[in-house]
Amino acid sequence: MDVLVFESADSAVADVVDGSVVLVGGFVSAGTPSNLILALKRGGQTGLTAVANNIGLGDLLDELCEERQLAKVIATFAIRASGTRSSRFEAQYRAGEVELELAPQGTLIERLRAGGAGLGGVLTKTGLGTMMAEGKQVLELDGEDWLLERPLRGDVALLKAWRGDRQGNLQYRLAGLNFNPVMATAADLVIAEVEEIVEAGEIPPELVGTPGIYVHRLVQCDPVPVRWDG
Repeated sequence: MDVLVFESADSAVADVVDGSVVLVGGFVSAGTPSNLILALKRGGQTGLTAVANNIGLGDLLDELCEERQLAKVIATFAIRASGTRSSRFEAQYRAGEVELELAPQGTLIERLRAGGAGLGGVLTKTGLGTMMAEGKQVLELDGEDWLLERPLRGDVALLKAWRGDRQGNLQYRLAGLNFNPVMATAADLVIAEVEEIVEAGEIPPELVGTPGIYVHRLVQCDPVPVRWDG
C-alpha cells in the first residue's frame, strides 16, 4: 500500500499535538530532519518532549527553543564545550526553564530499540554507581548488579532519508543512517523527509534502511544548509 505523500513539511506535521513526545533522527547535522523541525517551529506546537542525540550543536532542534516550544529534552549531549557560544536550549536549561534528561548514547539507542521491539527494558552496567542510576532499579543477576533502563517510545518520529519510494521504504546516505532506523520502529506516527521520491522497486532491497511498514508519511524537501556557528 502506498504511503501518504504530503506537499509540504508544514502539512506533514500540522496535526502533531501539544505535549507530544517527538523522536528526532540525526547526529549533529547528519541525517537531521531539518525541514520537519522548522515546520514544527512554524506550527507553534508547545510542551514538546524531544528525544534526540543532541541539541544545539549543528542541528536545528535548538530553533524550537526560540518560542519556548520544548518542555523537555532527552539527549546524549546538550551542553557545549567551555569557550563556545551557548545555544538557546542551554541558556533556558541553566535558567531552569526546560528539563534535560541525559542518557549515555548506547543506552539511549537501546532504550529506543526496546521501545520498538516491545521489550520491558534494557540491563546495562553503564551508569552504575553514578548519578545516572539515581531513581532507577538495580537488579542482581548471577551475583552482578545491573541497571534497568526502561524502554522509550514517541508519539511522533521525524526522520531524514536520502530517498523514499511510494510504499514508504527509505534509503539513507552514509552517516545519515545513524538514529533514524531505530526511531522509525519506536513511534506511533513516523514522518520522513526525503530528497527524492521514487517509484516502488527503484530502491534495491539491500539498500532499504527502513522498511515502508514503519513509515506513515513522506514529504520531499530540498536539504537545509548546515548551520554551524562553532
